[in-house]
Amino acid sequence: MSVALNCTLAAALALSSTMAGAAEIPYLAKAVANGALPPQSERVPQEPRRLAYSEHQAIGRHGGQLRLLMAKAKDTRQMAVYGYARLVVYDESLEIVPDILADVSVEQGRRYTLRLRPGHKWSDGAPFTAEDFRYFWEDVANNPDLSPYGPPQVLLVDGEPPLVEFPDPHTVRYTWKRPNPYFLPHLAAARPLYLYRPAHYLKQFHALHTDPETLAARVTQSKARDWVSLHTRNGHLYKFNNPELPTLQPWYNTTNAPAERFVFKRNPFFHRVDPDGQQLPYLDEVLIHIASAGLIPAKTGAGESDLQARYLRLDNYTFLKAGVQKSGYDVRLWRTARGSQIALFPNLNTQDEVWRKLLRNAQFRRALSLAIDRQEINQVVYLGVVIESNNTVLEQSPLFRKEYQTRWAEFDLKRANRILDELGLTERNSRNLRLLPDGRPMEILVQTAGENTEETDVLELIHDNWLKAGVKLYSKPSQREVFRNRVFSGDAIMSVWAGLSNALPTADMSPAELAPTSQDQLQWPKWGQYFETKQRAGEAPDLAPAKRLLELNKAWETAPDSQARAGIWHEMLGIHADQVYSIGLVCGVQQPVVVNAHLRNVPKAGTYNWDPGAYFGIYQPDTFWFTEKRRSPAE
Repeated sequence: MSVALNCTLAAALALSSTMAGAAEIPYLAKAVANGALPPQSERVPQEPRRLAYSEHQAIGRHGGQLRLLMAKAKDTRQMAVYGYARLVVYDESLEIVPDILADVSVEQGRRYTLRLRPGHKWSDGAPFTAEDFRYFWEDVANNPDLSPYGPPQVLLVDGEPPLVEFPDPHTVRYTWKRPNPYFLPHLAAARPLYLYRPAHYLKQFHALHTDPETLAARVTQSKARDWVSLHTRNGHLYKFNNPELPTLQPWYNTTNAPAERFVFKRNPFFHRVDPDGQQLPYLDEVLIHIASAGLIPAKTGAGESDLQARYLRLDNYTFLKAGVQKSGYDVRLWRTARGSQIALFPNLNTQDEVWRKLLRNAQFRRALSLAIDRQEINQVVYLGVVIESNNTVLEQSPLFRKEYQTRWAEFDLKRANRILDELGLTERNSRNLRLLPDGRPMEILVQTAGENTEETDVLELIHDNWLKAGVKLYSKPSQREVFRNRVFSGDAIMSVWAGLSNALPTADMSPAELAPTSQDQLQWPKWGQYFETKQRAGEAPDLAPAKRLLELNKAWETAPDSQARAGIWHEMLGIHADQVYSIGLVCGVQQPVVVNAHLRNVPKAGTYNWDPGAYFGIYQPDTFWFTEKRRSPAE
């Protein structure tokens, strides 16, 4: 397998020639003229990533400031998400392609050779080379002070780390004894696995590279606990909270927290160019203004943001549309990519023995699903614009099959009641509620995190549906931590949360979310904990379909090719649709995306998703540009 950019030496030389004759970016022209920066042709790598634009993209012009609204200072990390500069990235077809890397070659799924772009530089102009990878691997990941638990788990296969080699300044190689299919997806993630650090900057905070007296003085001056704390604090590539830390993203932070306004300036050494050879990004600056989350929809409607989706919801749509003419923006509706906007999770590990036995019966879970009128939920809560569905993959995924979406998901109250009768749940009390085998009324307390009214509205409709089947639903909101602890401990019988976090998978993405592999999976937290802790805590799965899911997840790790991995995915998705381990309701809920009328290259229709997607990142915000009215160089 080989993932490579189609950039020959001749093409690289032609591009270099084009850039040499190109006009300098106005924002940087003064710095180039006085010698503070080299010319554009010397700032990009010898083989830059030359983008091939899609239908919604046009060649842009440099200049302008993009305004964003965020609710917290720590939201500066969203710039590492939106910028989406990664060693490899997902393209709009959800294929993994090189980005920061010139290419990746993969042998037998276990040997990955990464080739860097000669001439690539950090945002401060220092060379980006294999030394930055060596520094992370030897001086951070395998340093007992900085990494007491050793290298990141994703770099371990059967508990063993890879052999990491650095053949030359532009080559890094990772070799495992067995395939590691998780490697590239983690590099392309919204929150990626960073295999490198800016060694030239961080060595000043490292005990192996700085004399003790100088390092001690730096620790004292910064009021850090020790050099480990100082190094960690200054080295967060993802948090984007240290203006001194060099980056490879399209913009770099210039503002220390706390602040109400963060300024990100263009990275003069960014590695991407447009089809005409112009260095990206087009936008000079990105300004993040901090505001109360509750005020962000109103501020957006007043025209105070040029690109806004974060902190907006579908129920803001009507208000936002009313401000289109006055405030000069467009409101677009992008699809979200959760398996279900809201899903019910029967807790198969609940401590209540009577409920545990019942919830582990697939027929009971099927009856509850059949007794929900999803069409009513769609019309009443979502204005009829969403898709009624199980908690499964979306239609845009190559793994989608209609049966996964509809099995046991049609509203059939008569059939639901018949199934419940066949289970022997025929006795009822004076309120017409069915009785559990121990005589208690069939009352299901659904735990919620109580964070939005959307869940409340949906649960009220389900309450009315289930009453017709002799089942009463109560909801109990609580703080998120309390909510999670009730589920994890087994106190909860059922909970409500969002569905699959990645409903746009390809066969080469991990199916672990479908198997009991994490305590965070609300339908089987103790089984997930058992897997997560390598059998040191939790409980072993004791239902055959759940055991099969674990077997399939393990088989995916060693599957020889994409076709074999797709077969595993389909068996797992089929098990989920048939067993109804979670009760999905609707999917494809639309996300309002507000776009300044003068901003170009933002898709009219898109998918707003965390991973894969990095929200706006997959659509390359470095290619967004303003028309003349908003393009004057930032001062």
